[in-house]
Amino acid sequence: MRFFPALLAFFILISGGIHAQKDSIRLEKIIKKFQDHKPYERSDYPLGLYTKEHYKKEADFAENLLQNLKDLEYTGLSESQQISAELLKYDLRNTLKTFEYKAYLNPLLSDAGFHLSLNYQIRDLNNYDQVKAYLNKLNAIPNYVDQHFVLLREGLKKGITQPLVIFKGYENTYDSQIVENYRDSYFYKPFKDLPSTLSEKQKDSVLNAAEMAITKNVIPEFKRIKKFFETEYFPKTRTALGVSETPKGREYYDYILEYYTTLDLSAEEVHNIGLAEVERINTEMKKVMVETDFEGTFSEFFDFLRTDEQFYAETPEELLMFARDISKRIDAKLPAYFTKLPRKPYGVAEVPAAIAPKYTTGRYIGASNETQPGYYWVNTYDLPSRPKYVLPSLTAHEAVPGHHLQISLNNELGDEIPKFRRNFYISAFGEGWGLYSEFLAEEMGIYRNPYEIFGKLTYEQWRACRLVVDTGIHAKGWTREQAVNFMKNNTALSIHEINTEVDRYISWPGQAVSYKIGELKIRELRKKAEKALGPDFDIRKFHEVILEKGVVTLPILEERVMNFIKSNS
Repeated sequence: MRFFPALLAFFILISGGIHAQKDSIRLEKIIKKFQDHKPYERSDYPLGLYTKEHYKKEADFAENLLQNLKDLEYTGLSESQQISAELLKYDLRNTLKTFEYKAYLNPLLSDAGFHLSLNYQIRDLNNYDQVKAYLNKLNAIPNYVDQHFVLLREGLKKGITQPLVIFKGYENTYDSQIVENYRDSYFYKPFKDLPSTLSEKQKDSVLNAAEMAITKNVIPEFKRIKKFFETEYFPKTRTALGVSETPKGREYYDYILEYYTTLDLSAEEVHNIGLAEVERINTEMKKVMVETDFEGTFSEFFDFLRTDEQFYAETPEELLMFARDISKRIDAKLPAYFTKLPRKPYGVAEVPAAIAPKYTTGRYIGASNETQPGYYWVNTYDLPSRPKYVLPSLTAHEAVPGHHLQISLNNELGDEIPKFRRNFYISAFGEGWGLYSEFLAEEMGIYRNPYEIFGKLTYEQWRACRLVVDTGIHAKGWTREQAVNFMKNNTALSIHEINTEVDRYISWPGQAVSYKIGELKIRELRKKAEKALGPDFDIRKFHEVILEKGVVTLPILEERVMNFIKSNS
């Protein structure tokens, strides 16, 4: 009988192993079901499906998978499997919440929207299949517009809309697409340089099809969009500013803060973190101002930076050349900070004119397929509002070591992670990494004078102000004027940029707070690792821990870094 306890332990061990294996197999089946899910035939809807019925089916599908995930035991799963399960829950829960709060009825932002999203379809065409696919998308625009009109009209009835104040200048988003000659359409641009692999007969056929698509399905649709906004939407949309003023709005804002930060933070907590960061960064900015030998007040220094011609490019080409120079200088520093670099290259290009007036100062646009590079977009609209001293920070954030490096490495992980995670994006992680990259660029020696250091600080301050302004608007009843004045008094951003940014925060609640929250977490974890490991701390290995599993939530990231510290102590 004395062997019984050992025998029992053996059977428990075997039983546990079998149970763990079952959970692993169950998880793989759930992931496969998620990845194989086809809510519609892409050939039927080249631009996607946007109907209430579609969102309901997606919510039902998400609820079913969440139930399947509920009973999984994590103890027998590998680290990567545990991460996959958590990320899948995060994604599926958002699908449910999007339907619950009817967020799909509001497909507009101050600098984006269903009609502006069409601009992202405009890419260089490298083969005949891409040409045909692009033509199919152009011909699908009427149905795409019809679907969104239905959603927007229901949103108007239910009070789920954007406030009228953000639509100042919005007419450019559709007026610029209404042209007399189809060849002047921005959507015609890819046809001006067709792939050389096409035969002359194919080129003639394509150009005829392009003319028909643009004259019948592009320009007329933008005329319809213009009429809809100006006669239906603008006269009926809400005037109240914060999302809390909409049905279930405050409840929705609390959820959206959790979604974008991946943390359990109240609006009040986020607001107070922002105020503390604003105060800290202001102190740093004043120190740098002293280094420039400027004689005047802090406010006067801001005015100097906003108005002095030495800080501004004379032409769009000059601004782009400056951005490209910074990009290549950072490229040369990367091996000293990273063990692995992405294979995918990136280009530097200007923001398309059709969206530039209401667009942010710059953005990263990922590759749409294997033949395309990523792009770092620089906004060259209204050059007097685009100071060169902030361009090093912008470049580090949007190109490398920021979004291009992180997103490309994530995409290139291959079979190491499930397919759904290769294009996964969590704002707190991605934007937090982007803002951390601006901090990292200082270590790399990219900022060459006090003004560029100040530019780095004003960009950091910009993200700190977002915590205050976003929660101020959506949880504390701030007016637009309060938000603008807070940004004006605490950053050196141009007045045009401030107005553009405030409209963005009004129209996209919660997202803007993710940058600073994510960056603070990454820097906090780095400090812990540096303190614990001392001279054994290796910046390349630390960055590998941050990036090697792809996009994760901040709690998962913290657990990984703490395990890294433990295993290297």
